[in-house]
Amino acid sequence: MARKPGKKYQAAAAKVEKRPYTLEEAVPLVQKLKFTKFDETVEVHMRLGVDPKHADQMVRGTIVLPNGLGKSKKVLVIASGDKLREAEAAGADFFGGEEMVTKIQSEGWTDYDAVIATPDMMRSVGRLGKVLGPRGLMPNPKTGTVTQDVTTAVKEVKAGKVEFRVDKTGVIHAPVGKTGFATDKLFENANTLIQAVVRAKPAAAKGKYVQSVTLCSTMGPGVHLDVSVFNLKAV
Repeated sequence: MARKPGKKYQAAAAKVEKRPYTLEEAVPLVQKLKFTKFDETVEVHMRLGVDPKHADQMVRGTIVLPNGLGKSKKVLVIASGDKLREAEAAGADFFGGEEMVTKIQSEGWTDYDAVIATPDMMRSVGRLGKVLGPRGLMPNPKTGTVTQDVTTAVKEVKAGKVEFRVDKTGVIHAPVGKTGFATDKLFENANTLIQAVVRAKPAAAKGKYVQSVTLCSTMGPGVHLDVSVFNLKAV
């Protein structure tokens, strides 16, 4: 049985009009609707007109948000030799080779937000699919997390690099900052993410690409955006 929303949530939801909002209107509204004491994460949820079961309609990519995410991500680098020194110098929180693979396999260790690996280590890292895969942590060349350029990869993740990927229902979920951000910085982050998804439209996608966009904080109600402007850009 679904839990009934609390009084504070209901009061916040009552302030959202049943109409599509522009992003300029939605960002300050989401900030105003916050009713918890902690600094909530603000998320964008985009339903796309794609069928992810077909490889040519998969939508995924990465974007470095201009104003970060409000917290520094913990980064693990799996590499060897000089690349470990490079990882340390770039600010990686954890770094190592086979011993890291063994630790993750034996302990199910996941006390990090991103994993970067050099190509020579992927034979070993491939064994970690069951642990890293379900958490979205598996290194991948397409997202820049399998690379020889460890320095750039670590710095981008620390700066607020976000990976977006359509799930099996055709929806993208991505964080864009905190409710405590300055409104213009939160707007810039959200707009950057949405535009990146619009640019990633697959050639095989037919009909209306952006079906819906919702902006919300972790605990707050969703604010639905006017998608017409995004679909114009996606054509």
